[in-house]
Amino acid sequence: MKSIFQSIQDFSADELNLLDDLITFRTLKKGELLLTENQICNEIVFIKKGILRSFFINHKGDEITNCFAFENEFMASFASFITQEKAQENIQALAETELQILDRKGLEKLYQSGFNWQETGRKLTEIEFVNLHKRMVSFQKLSGAERYEELYQNHQKYLQLIPLQYLASYLGITPRHLSRIRKAIL
Repeated sequence: MKSIFQSIQDFSADELNLLDDLITFRTLKKGELLLTENQICNEIVFIKKGILRSFFINHKGDEITNCFAFENEFMASFASFITQEKAQENIQALAETELQILDRKGLEKLYQSGFNWQETGRKLTEIEFVNLHKRMVSFQKLSGAERYEELYQNHQKYLQLIPLQYLASYLGITPRHLSRIRKAIL
């Protein structure tokens, strides 16, 4: 996690070492939930190894996958974390997943320690906003096949670990259509 923060902001060793007392570690088994709908999210996690997916249950009772997070990425129910309102989604491990965790109180301590941490928080928030915007635009401009190709280019090594129904849901297509797309690409 320190290397990710260092890549975003030029921290001194002392500033980075503040993390040592604030970070906790957890391993989730495949299928285990990190967060369930209606809980308040009080942690931001960094994925050392594994895959997390965020999903919600729609009005028909179907699971809709809205996000995947892979190694060296952050994950949280960001809206719940920021507003301290109940989460609308669930977060689940799709493989055994090793996490580094920074809770809300720890993040506040970092922000209070100085400008560099405040600036890093702002930059990470901007990155999440841009990612959300890109996802929204992709649903308006790209076909399911194009969305799959983009995911394939960026996260090919993980795609075999994600169950077909979760991947199809994330792409907004049926599992049958996804099978046709995969055959055409491979």
